[in-house]
Amino acid sequence: MAKARAIVKRLKAVRNIRKITRTMELVATARFKKAMDRATEASAYTRKISEIVADLSATLANVTGATGITHPLLVPHPTEAHATLLVLTSNRGLCGGYNAGVLRVAQHRMRQVDPETTKLRLEVSGKRGINFFRFQKQPMDASYTKFEDKPTFEDVEQLANGLIEAYVAGKLDRLDVAYTKFESMSRQRAIVETLLPIGTLAGAEEAGKSQVEYEFLPSPQEILEEIVPASFKARLFKCFLDAAVSEQIARMVAMKSATENAGEMISTLKASYNRARQSQITSELSEIIGGAAALE
Repeated sequence: MAKARAIVKRLKAVRNIRKITRTMELVATARFKKAMDRATEASAYTRKISEIVADLSATLANVTGATGITHPLLVPHPTEAHATLLVLTSNRGLCGGYNAGVLRVAQHRMRQVDPETTKLRLEVSGKRGINFFRFQKQPMDASYTKFEDKPTFEDVEQLANGLIEAYVAGKLDRLDVAYTKFESMSRQRAIVETLLPIGTLAGAEEAGKSQVEYEFLPSPQEILEEIVPASFKARLFKCFLDAAVSEQIARMVAMKSATENAGEMISTLKASYNRARQSQITSELSEIIGGAAALE
């Protein structure tokens, strides 16, 4: 009887856990849809503005009298004495291997940096990443916890402005961002992407080959001063949006798996309870039969 009661108690606990994981799966699904809509909307803008910057740079290189017209963010520095690595993780757990993947590629990038020639500045967004580097006793130069599953452009712009000022002033030579890139519902990759200088952005060379004809008003330099920082801010914002949607996908998949596992455990416990109950009934019948036989 004691064994059957223990199984019933455990069965009740597993059912409660399944309710929780199922609810968290539904919440993650709702958040994922909203985050994916924002990432999709920003993707087209980010891609187009990057193409325009590349086209302008290529066009100006061939325009008579435009020699020397450029923007500091487009020009690589002679050395990489000062580099920054920005790591984007989540504030909450229960999202499978999402954070582990980002931290793995971030550590790989950190090992590639030669401390004798490059001073690496580590900035971490998300409580999970912050706690990890604290546990590893890795000093952090800056940490952020305000970027949830709905990062705002205003918050990202504040961060971007500081990075732009540092790069223009020569205090920053390279900016790398470690995050999970959203490619599709079934594919997200933890990568390290170089955002500064802008000339190293993926696809910039291909975009520059289109050679679109531009008419510059009021002047090429003024246009670059406006559009180049806007391109960098959009790209950085897209990293945060990709990280947010990838986090929700990872949590949704993890909670779905947990719900399914709880269901399988419930089936196993039900079978165990039935066997225990059957054994108990058989034992009670044997006692009754034995007692009746003793009275004859």
